[in-house]
This record gives sequence, structure tokens and C-alpha cells, in this order.
Amino acid sequence: MTVVSVSMPDELLERIDEFADEHGYTGRSEVVREASRNLLGEFEDRSLSDRPLMGIVTVLFDHETTNVEEKMMHLRHEHERLVSSNFHSHVGPHFCMELFVLEGTLEEISTFVGKIRATKDTITVDYSVTPVDEVGPLSQVSGN
Repeated sequence: MTVVSVSMPDELLERIDEFADEHGYTGRSEVVREASRNLLGEFEDRSLSDRPLMGIVTVLFDHETTNVEEKMMHLRHEHERLVSSNFHSHVGPHFCMELFVLEGTLEEISTFVGKIRATKDTITVDYSVTPVDEVGPLSQVSGN
């Protein structure tokens, strides 16, 4: 097996170690491998391919120490055709939440979620995807 070096904040590494201990993993490598497989498999549900979808994406960030809000605005404009609605709200004394309602293909929504996840200083990114065609919402994908 190939060894890979990954940089991450100490707080995240501590959370991974705690998670591994609490859930019986042999170590952080096993947690990272499983998380990677899950992330890569999230949007591979073939039953959603070539169907019109609605996606809901929720982003939480600290507005006092980051410029995530500005980055979210740029992503919204970059994906103007995909984003049908956007809502911004203050949560507690230091946090903001961005909620995006998306209408598009699995590939478009996947690309958008990937760009949000790649945005430095986001605290959480949660999403769900539901078909909105005549077949109906038989399959749903969600993750964080």
C-alpha cells in the first residue's frame, strides 16, 4: 500500500483520532481510507444520472475570521444557471450559514459541491440531492 502525506489542522487530526478510538478503527489511516471511499462514491449513484435533480447545499463558516462569504458569492455567480435560490443567515455570535437550492444534473451539482468543499475555512458542508422528474424521488443521495 502506498503511503500518502496529508496536511490538516491539528483540531481535525484530533477529531479523527477520537473517532477512530470511539468506533473501533485500527487507526487514522483506516478512517481516512473509508472517508475517501465514501466521498468518491457519493455521486456515483447511476440511478440519478441523466435525470433532472434538485440539490440543497448548506455551508457553515465563521464570518469573523474568514472570507468564505465572498467566495460563496463568487461561486453563486459562477454557477448562476445552476443556483435557483440562495439564502444567507447569521447563526450565533460568530457564524454564518449559506443555503443553496440547485437545479441541474448530477455532474453539475457534484462540481458545485466539490468547489464548496474545496473552499478554505468552511466548517461544514452538508447536501442532499433528489430527482425532480416524472419518475419521482425514488433515490436520494446525501452527505456531509
